[in-house]
Amino acid sequence: MTTFQQRIEEIYLERDRARGTQGTLLWFVEEVGELVRAIRRGERNNLEEEFADVYAWLATLASLHGLDLDEIGRKKYAAGCPRCRAVPCACPHPKPVT
Repeated sequence: MTTFQQRIEEIYLERDRARGTQGTLLWFVEEVGELVRAIRRGERNNLEEEFADVYAWLATLASLHGLDLDEIGRKKYAAGCPRCRAVPCACPHPKPVT
């Protein structure tokens, strides 16, 4: 398990378990919304805080489900792109989201 995920567990896991997955998921989605706003508004000075918050809530959700973010990330992306296996990805570019 990542040091970051362990630290978030030390600080919040008891509280997060009491809140449950649904309540924690709502907090996560709220933080993702704040990150999106900061990116869209070009609020460079706010990005570090918002990325850290999203990362912490993602770590919490993984912990509530007994998952290690580092382990599952390595497992999925160890061979490169999960679809084409290339590094960098050689898949056709998707159409941009507008």
